[in-house]
Amino acid sequence: MLDEQTREAARKLAARYDCSTSEAIRKAVIAHQDAVFGLSEDARRARVEAFDRLCELFEGVDPEEEVRRIKEEDEGF
Repeated sequence: MLDEQTREAARKLAARYDCSTSEAIRKAVIAHQDAVFGLSEDARRARVEAFDRLCELFEGVDPEEEVRRIKEEDEGF
């Protein structure tokens, strides 16, 4: 069903993704669909929920203080 150029591209993607050729084709088609039409509503909702959760986790955290603390911890190793 696929021409040789497309089969070769699918094999390269499968090797890069470490998955089957059919899974690489599926991922490529979904990625292209997202690029052309934008994210699906479910994917967009999941990203927003993840972002909201990150905001909750880091609420009240001083970024400069956090970087200083991490640097101090790294010096001990």
